[in-house]
Amino acid sequence: MKIRLILNGKSAGKADVRAAVQRLREQGIPLEARVTWEGGDAKRLAVEACKDGVERVIVGGGDGSANEVLNGLMTVEPSSRAALAILPLGTANDFATSCGIPVETLSALKLAAFAAPVAVDVGRANKKFFLNVASGGFGAEVTASTSPEMKRLLGGGAYSLMGAVMALNFRPYEGRMVLPDKEDTSAAIVGAVGNGRTAGGGLQVAPLAYIDDGLLDVLVVNQFKIADLGQVVEELSNLSGAGEFVHYSQVPWIELESEQTLPINLDGEPEGFKTVRFEVVPGALKLIVPADCPLLSGREKLPSENRDV
Repeated sequence: MKIRLILNGKSAGKADVRAAVQRLREQGIPLEARVTWEGGDAKRLAVEACKDGVERVIVGGGDGSANEVLNGLMTVEPSSRAALAILPLGTANDFATSCGIPVETLSALKLAAFAAPVAVDVGRANKKFFLNVASGGFGAEVTASTSPEMKRLLGGGAYSLMGAVMALNFRPYEGRMVLPDKEDTSAAIVGAVGNGRTAGGGLQVAPLAYIDDGLLDVLVVNQFKIADLGQVVEELSNLSGAGEFVHYSQVPWIELESEQTLPINLDGEPEGFKTVRFEVVPGALKLIVPADCPLLSGREKLPSENRDV
């Protein structure tokens, strides 16, 4: 089996990474390594790996590096598309952490080399793909402005608290949101479309999501006043469905339209759209995760769900 490590250039000189690669090679694993230099390299190297007949691609980096490799793999025909494994070397590692992938480098590489891949869903925003979460509105500003101390103290509550504070100073994003069963024109201040569950360093924005259920989890928080803060926090805690301010849905697709550009992060990578269709691509990727990965539903997938892209 051919395995190739695509390593973020910032991590290439780490002693533990070099030692772990050498350990696997000593065990007879033919692990090749490629190092990125600039933006776009990871995507190109992923495509090259598939053309070279590589069966497993390991991306060494954070969520952004994994996203770039994913977008490279998704340009390849499914029959030639390599399985993806993740060596978490970024600052947040939201997706890898949610999947239960080991933080310790050698353990993560052993998992990548020996575990069996499973078919998982991929999210698509127009022509771009994401594996974890697409966050919109001022959500990116919230995660950037919430201090590590507050995150550690309040956990997921820090997201709600900082979001509430910042909402007073942010203009809501007005437009049209279309889901399979409804249409909404309410002014929203934050939203997330999740294939995975967490963003911004462990903040759960789609806590009910699975990566193999054929659905995207959509969280939308509409504009509110400071007097409504208690109700907003309560609705964020319960996620019972359609609250007055907080709406949570599980759908195969969602469309957004706005006269202003919507700032949206795909796996932490900034994008901007005025019109965007999010949709799930079921079973599109072979992913290597622990057998007890919390993001796997355990549901057997039907052959018809493994659609070509």
